[in-house]
Amino acid sequence: MLSFIWSLIIGGLIGWAAGAITGKGVPFGIIGNIVAGFIGANLGTAIFGSWGPSLGGFAILPALVGAIILILIVSVLLRAIRK
Repeated sequence: MLSFIWSLIIGGLIGWAAGAITGKGVPFGIIGNIVAGFIGANLGTAIFGSWGPSLGGFAILPALVGAIILILIVSVLLRAIRK
């Protein structure tokens, strides 16, 4: 149970950092950060592999890059829907 909570915290931090780097807000606040961190980690690991430092079950650098890609894609889609 503790490892799941740790993964939630690290996923949220990865999503928050990706949002801060891109300057785009993640919808739904902290829940959006956690979701962006988890999905971004999976996306980044699938694209770039699992390299670099690892924390909470996430390879930090690929997870961060994957979360940045995810946030940029979501922001483009949300902008297109609003028009």
